[in-house]
Amino acid sequence: MISAIVTAAGKNRRMREDFKARGMEVIHKLLIDFQGMPIILKTIQNTLNTDVMECIVVLGHFSDEITVIIDEFDDDRVRVTVNPEVHVELSESLLNGVSKSKSDYCLCVAADQPTVSAETLENIIEGVFNSPEPENTVSILARGKTGYLDSAKGLGMPFACHKNLLKKYLVGKEDNLNPILREMVKDGVILYGVPARDDLELININKYDDYLKIVKGN
Repeated sequence: MISAIVTAAGKNRRMREDFKARGMEVIHKLLIDFQGMPIILKTIQNTLNTDVMECIVVLGHFSDEITVIIDEFDDDRVRVTVNPEVHVELSESLLNGVSKSKSDYCLCVAADQPTVSAETLENIIEGVFNSPEPENTVSILARGKTGYLDSAKGLGMPFACHKNLLKKYLVGKEDNLNPILREMVKDGVILYGVPARDDLELININKYDDYLKIVKGN
């Protein structure tokens, strides 16, 4: 079994600045419409269309307004947890979600990745379970070379691995994901890169131009 962790705890700083610079109403990026639903719900929907047995959404900044939207999603597998402190790094949000998960394995997805298909997420999951050492493997969306990798350069979410790996490398860390992945590789953790279906799957929505790219691409 595998649990999904969807991180949605960020400040939304760059998108807020973009909206202000364009003279537009400021909206949280995760609440912008994409394919008929808010971005965060599209990400959750794609995640739930895999074999995950639960989906834990980790909130921080703007948790009240995001929770209202998530409550509209009718699926008992979705649970929300809020970081005790809002000013934390991604590693701390991930650890919060992992600590609440019921499965030995976790699929970790950023809420601003609505273009990553359920098919690709399922391939990431399979990358762990098909590994000769599943408990020592991180299967991750590749950004360039695919298959077994010797470097974590440029890599981030989404990824899947055993919960014990996350607990080992996230506890006590206040950092983004990439430095932690680099430490894992240095220690001999297997890194397996799963190919994206298309370039749209590689877009994280940080600025309004990123949003326009995924809208035009679909």
